[in-house]
Amino acid sequence: MADPSSYRPKPGEIPDTPGVYRFRDDHRRVIYVGKAKSLRQRLANYFQDLASLHPRTRTMVTTAASVEWTVVSTEVEALQLEYSWIKEYDPRFNVKYRDDKSYPYLAVTMNEEFPRVQVMRGHKRKGVRYFGPYGHAWAIRDTVDLLLRVFPVRTCSAGVFKNATRTGRPCLLGYIGKCSAPCVDRVSADEHRDLAEEFCDFMAGRTGTYIRRLEKQMTDAAEEMEYERAARLRDDIGALKKAMEKSAVVLADATDADLIAVAEDELEAAVQIFHVRGGRVRGQRGWVTDKVEEITTGALVEHALQQLYGEEKGDSVPKEVLVPALPEPVEPVQEWLAERRGSGVSLRIPQRGDKKALMETVQRNALQALALHKTKRASDLTTRSRALEEIAEALDLDSAPLRIECYDISHLQGDDVVASMVVFEDGLQRKSEYRRFQIKGFAGQDDVRSMHEVISRRFKRYLAEKEKTGEWVDDASQTDLKDASGNDIPAVSGADPQGSGDNGLKNDDGRPKKFAYPPQLVVVDGGQPQVAAAKRALDELGIDDIAVCGLAKRLEEVWLPDDEDPVVLPRTSEGLYLLQRVRDEAHRFAITYQRTKRSQRFRSSPLDDVPGLGDTRKQALLKHFGSLKKLRSATIDQICEVPGIGRKTAETIAVALAQAAPAAPAVNTATGEIMDEEEPDTTGSGGDPVTAGAPDERRGQET
Repeated sequence: MADPSSYRPKPGEIPDTPGVYRFRDDHRRVIYVGKAKSLRQRLANYFQDLASLHPRTRTMVTTAASVEWTVVSTEVEALQLEYSWIKEYDPRFNVKYRDDKSYPYLAVTMNEEFPRVQVMRGHKRKGVRYFGPYGHAWAIRDTVDLLLRVFPVRTCSAGVFKNATRTGRPCLLGYIGKCSAPCVDRVSADEHRDLAEEFCDFMAGRTGTYIRRLEKQMTDAAEEMEYERAARLRDDIGALKKAMEKSAVVLADATDADLIAVAEDELEAAVQIFHVRGGRVRGQRGWVTDKVEEITTGALVEHALQQLYGEEKGDSVPKEVLVPALPEPVEPVQEWLAERRGSGVSLRIPQRGDKKALMETVQRNALQALALHKTKRASDLTTRSRALEEIAEALDLDSAPLRIECYDISHLQGDDVVASMVVFEDGLQRKSEYRRFQIKGFAGQDDVRSMHEVISRRFKRYLAEKEKTGEWVDDASQTDLKDASGNDIPAVSGADPQGSGDNGLKNDDGRPKKFAYPPQLVVVDGGQPQVAAAKRALDELGIDDIAVCGLAKRLEEVWLPDDEDPVVLPRTSEGLYLLQRVRDEAHRFAITYQRTKRSQRFRSSPLDDVPGLGDTRKQALLKHFGSLKKLRSATIDQICEVPGIGRKTAETIAVALAQAAPAAPAVNTATGEIMDEEEPDTTGSGGDPVTAGAPDERRGQET
């Protein structure tokens, strides 16, 4: 715990201008980002007597080890920079709204030649019209199903569309009249785009025009005694009205507004947003946050606005935003919203009438969301806390292990030996920090030596980062680590390849480093020998502040270094259950990587060693000759007959095939059949071929 006076800036150093400031801990992690109209006045508030500070603010300033600031010219620039830094650094003491799902949108891909109506989640794409978000995807599909009677826009995937174009036959929706079938030229591209534009206009709230037009057409058809056409139009009108009923009118026609309500207590806050377009509620979403800092309702609203509109532009930012409390000051936020929209935005508190009544409805939804969140989290949070406390008590730790790393070794009869590292923080998986290792220090099967090598390599990296040199200690092992996607991790400091945001410690600029955040507990999959190997690796590196234990599979016993007898936790123990989850996740992650490497090895070919020979020309060779056996017996002149293969390349191929030993017969593990080499030398079609003598994967020992 740091003393704030140890890093307090000297009097006169802090400028009396707008700016953004960052608090960092002793590992250079950015732990808090804030903005101020006057940096001098704002930062002075953090260096008061600790007893007068709010408990959360006191925790933050005692966790920090330094403070720095950036001067900007206006408060709007400060707001923009604060949002950018919070998004980049993910500071632990800043308010971060989170939801438990990705809300679906109704999207119309106007950037395609034939626009498509579909459900989309995730980041918004350029040229796509979005409506929503909606609480459930089925609500979107019900609405679309009704509207396709009147606006038969394409809804099929690119593959289905291309197949229909090729065969000249539309899909089922084309036959039943719910698609205009542009794939078979029933309508032109321009006519189909007009349908999509009308669909978007209707979804945007301009409904009266289409209803009146259809009613006139129905009347005209009835007068001309075209009763079947009149009946179809009547049904179309009914479908549109039914779709409109799904989003009842709540405000005066043509009103575009977002209503934001906040429900909070001492520890948490829930935010609910209703999106009103054309006077109708077109979407709803909600977030929950922990109040890790002392914060007012206005500040919560400001953070919600940043998250809601930080990536939006144009009409996605409505003309009017109604909130329960205004940020202080409100002018920079209002100006920032106007910049993102491109025109004026009204940010205000509703005082009376329909808007105030609707805000009360949104507020009730926020209160219910907070109550539901607490109900869900109570047992989960309590269980996790109890599990960590039980582990700390059983292993005689000074405090609960908030970060646990688990390691497992996997191989198949000593081949393709790999290891995994999984991370749990606060009892939850931290998948962005998973890592995979290849065992390169020796050949063969030795779980104890493998564990020693992996622990040594991981914590050498930790020590290197701790020294802040920016380089790894051991240059010989620069590419011996793999990230969660199987890619080599380069031996330089920098941003996490997963883009996770907060991977523990950070570089000097606040961006994440790799392997710089030490765990409180290292768990190894195994018994006393593996635990001893892990402890020996830490001792050799001079690390004595990290606890080590092992979990043996047979009796689920917990082994500690230098103890002859294991620690036996009760079968009903939440701590044992958490350790089992950590161990099983490491085992799963290691086996997945090991199987991937084995599959890659089985798919290898002598042609892989030919310089400059890519996949296209490999396939051309195998297609021309039919199999690797026939290619091996071909002459150089015959190889030259393959398109794209010159004489020099043909000579190189012939030499490579002559030097490579013939592969052992492949075995189809599904049938036990020895596969004829007359089959093309490919990547395992017809089963999972393995070399002769290698055991079936289901029978082979995997550890």
